[in-house]
Amino acid sequence: MHLKRQSRKTHAPITRVARGISNNGQMLDHLSIQCADVVKSSEFYDIVLAPLGGARIMDFGDVIGYGVGAMPDFWLGPLESGTGFRESHIAFSAPDRASVEAFFTAGVAIGAQVLHSPRLWPEYHPNYFGAFIRDPDGNNVEAVSHRPE
Repeated sequence: MHLKRQSRKTHAPITRVARGISNNGQMLDHLSIQCADVVKSSEFYDIVLAPLGGARIMDFGDVIGYGVGAMPDFWLGPLESGTGFRESHIAFSAPDRASVEAFFTAGVAIGAQVLHSPRLWPEYHPNYFGAFIRDPDGNNVEAVSHRPE
């Protein structure tokens, strides 16, 4: 299916609708990815999410939930549907630039392919500091801080 992109100028103004439930200013509640080898992927994410404050919160064996705090918002599960690979880009929020560096160092130490070393990405905005590595399933995994140094 090909969607034709329309100019923003032709759309009605966007308004926020109060729903009575707070989303803490975030659009996503959680994200789940399918993994060819959940054990291998969980070992990867155990290591690279730790510098960002992330940890396993729920573990059902073949389904594992990660997060910061009490609720998991990033899930791993077994490959169950579809054929072929479609790369995903997953960007994890980092509290500061040092955490981005630590994420990157942890990933490289366990053999992750480097996509982009930690650096500023001023084309996004002046304080966008990110690093990109590849997970065991080939996904583009990023840690990003939006805070000034």
